[in-house]
Formats: sequence, structure tokens, C-alpha cells
Amino acid sequence: MTRSPRLPWLLGLTAALGALLFLWRLGCIGQVDETPALFAAAGRAMADSGDWLTPRVNGHPRFDKPVLIYWLIGALSLLPRGWDPLGSWAATLPSALAMVAVMLALVPTVALAMAPGQRDSWKPLTAALAFALSPLVLLWGRVSVSDPLLSACLALALLGFWRSYARAGRGWPWASWLWLGLAVLTKGPVALVLAFGTLASFGWLQRDFAGLQRALAPGRGLALSLAVALPWYFLEWVREGKPFWDSFFGYHNLQRFTQVVNHHAGPWWFYLPVLVIASLPVTPLLLLGLAQASGGMRQRLPQPPAQSLQRFALCWLLVVLGLFSLSATKLASYLLPGLPAIALLVALATGPSPWLGRARWGSVALSALIGAGLGAAPLWVPLIHDPEMPGMAAQLLASGAVQRSGACFLGAALLGGGLLLWPRAGRAGDWPGWLLALQVPLILWQLLGLQPIAELGDRIRQRPVRQIAAAVNETIRPGEPLAMVGVNKPSLHYYTRQVVLYEGRPATGLRNLSERLSGQSPTLLVVIDTTTAALPYWRSIPHRTLAQWGIYDLWRVPRTALDQGARALVRQGIPSTWRLPNPERY
Repeated sequence: MTRSPRLPWLLGLTAALGALLFLWRLGCIGQVDETPALFAAAGRAMADSGDWLTPRVNGHPRFDKPVLIYWLIGALSLLPRGWDPLGSWAATLPSALAMVAVMLALVPTVALAMAPGQRDSWKPLTAALAFALSPLVLLWGRVSVSDPLLSACLALALLGFWRSYARAGRGWPWASWLWLGLAVLTKGPVALVLAFGTLASFGWLQRDFAGLQRALAPGRGLALSLAVALPWYFLEWVREGKPFWDSFFGYHNLQRFTQVVNHHAGPWWFYLPVLVIASLPVTPLLLLGLAQASGGMRQRLPQPPAQSLQRFALCWLLVVLGLFSLSATKLASYLLPGLPAIALLVALATGPSPWLGRARWGSVALSALIGAGLGAAPLWVPLIHDPEMPGMAAQLLASGAVQRSGACFLGAALLGGGLLLWPRAGRAGDWPGWLLALQVPLILWQLLGLQPIAELGDRIRQRPVRQIAAAVNETIRPGEPLAMVGVNKPSLHYYTRQVVLYEGRPATGLRNLSERLSGQSPTLLVVIDTTTAALPYWRSIPHRTLAQWGIYDLWRVPRTALDQGARALVRQGIPSTWRLPNPERY
């Protein structure tokens, strides 16, 4: 059998594949509403204002996340605009690079866990691709939110901790503690909970707290992490005081954990189907890896440090699942910090036939099933109906992107199944490059399927917002207020660089605008979607239509007409709501 590539060459190949998956055509899609556009706007506002301490969006402080992601976006926003005409390259590059960094960190970690004679095999690369090809990673790896950066900083810390333990503590892992501090600076104390929860459960299962302590020196390590993270928290608290404390720690950490926020509720088993989706199509290999890593848990049998990576990954994943299953607010993106552990469990799943063979055949069957479902796109795509994306179903079918996605999964099934049947492979599971063969067609899925679908969605859903924003900038008068009612898009603020008064579709929005604009310009610009414009209380407002793009109209409304409509709502008993506390207001 041909020798596998050596580690440096493998790292180079991993970097090239990571760039293909996450950097290719990055920035070809505009800002995505709503949360990613808020991150992008806050980061750019730092660059524009020179205030690198407090993130702000649309005139409001944004205390939902710590500052690291905003610093990165803001620094990239300082580059000449010609490099980034849509503004999304600067906003999404931190997430993309974070995903590539995790891929690169997985390679030497898995190589260290293998027997000396196996270190040149393809297993480290398959671990990197098992992470990168997770549907959740492919989705969030090009989005400007803080979750990918948290996942990367935490993964670099935990993988470094394990490597230090496996090497019997040869050298203090100061870099890992530095990454942990950056994770705290990315999303807050949850990073410490996940990291120490993983180390504590692993030390308990290994019966080797002493070995972990010798290798990691957690006392001075935690001091380094806090030295990295705490200065910003302290300075922000000194400047902003109680509003920062109440918003970040009270609402975005404690209340999100103990109460349902923004209707993101879910049962205790919410993350089990998310786990299945995150590991497709190799979910059977994940189940096998979980079963193997769980072996000996009751007896808590210790393992040699260099052979304990599978157990470490199990503890890592269970801590992520356990913490966020206890949280009252649940989002699929909360599972992202556990995806490197899923990749380890998939790549390290080994064992005698028939269980490994069955897991691999199960992965082949899932690939074929997904491919057949995507190939049947003409049967179900016409059922897609989104008012914000008119004509999406017809254009999606015409593009052929869904059908190409199906072909990629069918190709993975054919290649993976063919190798399992190949006589030279011997027993199922003896072929060392099998998982890589299954993964290669899925790399094409990102290039030929997912990215074209994302670009099509941007043209239909987001380009009209950019066009209406350009119309605003051409027509707005000095001091004239700008409002958006009905469908609220933070990207309008991003592209106009104007403070936007956002109000929803109910009649309270009209009255809110009238009260909020008391004593200002005689006219205002209103961006309104066609559904909201057809409502009686807006339809009756005299206005001049300045532009129309997609589902959006740009109106110039006399203040007297707005106030008259608001008085009619007062007589009907419609209340105003803009003075009510709203921690999600932007």
C-alpha cells in the first residue's frame, strides 16, 4: 500500500481545501438579515467612529456579545472599499478563517492520537473534513456572527489542552490558555463553562486529575485567560455602567439561559435532531464513535494519555449538549462549539467488522437517500413559498443547483459503496481512505450546490434592500428622518449609513413613528414592503412613491399626513409601544 502523505504536506492540503470551502467567492453575497447585518454594522461603526470600546448599531449600544468579533470586522472594514463592495467580505472573513483554523488544528491532534506506524494515513485529513463538511459548519462558516469565532477559539484551546496532556505535559500550553481568553472575549463566560466542564469530566473519567493538572497548570493558565479577557469587560463597565451589566450579564447570559428569549424555545431533546443534521451523512459513524468512546465509562477505566482523544471528544460533546439542553433558549447554532468533537468521533471510529462495516454502509445509504431527495427537487421545490423571496422556487429549479447537490451526494454514495465492495479492500473497514473517498464529492457540493443557492437567494432576497438603500442615499434630504416599517432589515442601516427608525407591521408602528419624530423634519422617508403598504392604516396615508425594488417601496410622507393617521389610531384606542423596554431593539 502506498504511504500516506507526511504531516506538513497534509497540513498544506487541509489549508487548500479549507480555502476552497470557506474563502472561495467569499464576499459575493451581501449582508444577510437580520443578525449578521447587526454584527457587520457594529464592527464597521467602530472603524468609522474610532470608538473601539463600545459596539454600536443604529445609534444604540450593542451589548449582546463581547468585543472580539467586532474588532476583527472593524479592522477589516478599514481596508479600501474597492476590495469589498458589498461589505460582506470584511464581515464574514473572521468566521471563514476560524473554520479553516479548526481544520488545521484537528490534523496534528489526530496525528498525535494515532499509532506511530499510522501517522502518515489519511485519518487526520478526514477529521478536518468531517468538521468542515458538517452542514452547520458550511452554513455558519460564511456568516458574520460570533458563534464560529467562539467555536474556533474554544477548539484551539481544548485541542491544545489534550495535546499537552498526551505529551505528558512537555511544555506549558500557554497558547491554549490564550485562545481560551479570546473565547471569553468572543462570547463571554460560557467559554469557561464549556472548557472547564470538558476538562473536569475528562479528568473524572480518566481518573487522572493529577496528570491533567501537571500538564495544564490551570491556576496560572486561568490567570492568563482572564488577563486577556477581563480588561475590556472592566473598561466597558466603567464607561457604560449598569446598562452594560444588565444587558450583557443579566439579559444575554442569565436570562437567555433561564428564560425563553425571542420565542427560541425547544424541548429537552432539541439538540438530538440537530446532532443528526450536523453529522450528515456520516451519522452512523458518529453513533459508532459515541459507543466506542463510552466503553468503560461505568468502570471509569483510565486510558493511556496518547490514546484518550476519543474519550476527550466524548466529554467535550456531552458538555456542550448538556449545557445547552438545560438552557431555556435554544438555537441550532449553540451546537457549533461541539462540532470539532463530532468530527473527532467520526474520524476515530474504528473497530472490527461488522460494526464498522455497518456504520459505513449506513453512511452510504444516507448519502444515497439525501441524493435521491435532492434529485427529486421538481416534486418539492415548487412548495417553497416565502413572501420575501418571490419567484424563488422557479429560479431555484432553473438554476439546477439543487439537482447538482443531489448528484454530489449520489456520487459520494457510489464512490463509498464501490470502495466497500472492492475486492482489494478486504473486509469493510480495512480500506484506510474510505471516509476520504466519501467526503471528496461533498466538497463539490459546497462549490456546485450550496454557494450557487446562497447567491441566488441573495439576488432575490437581499439585492432589493441594497437597491432601495441606494435610492435612499440619492433622495434623502438633509435632516430628513428614515423609517422602515413592516419587514425590518438591519442591512438598510448598513448600506445607507443612516439611523433608521424600525417599526413592525401592526398599527402601533404608525403611531410610534409619529410620536418618535415629534418636532423634526416636515417629511420623512419610509421604506415599506408591499404587504404592509396594503394595510388600511398605511394605504390611507398620502405619500409620494420615489422607488420600487422587489417587495419594497420608498415613500416620502408629509409629517402632517403621518400625524393625522396617528391621531385616527388614537381615537380607535391603538396604543403606542415605543417607550416599552426592548432589549433586542436596534
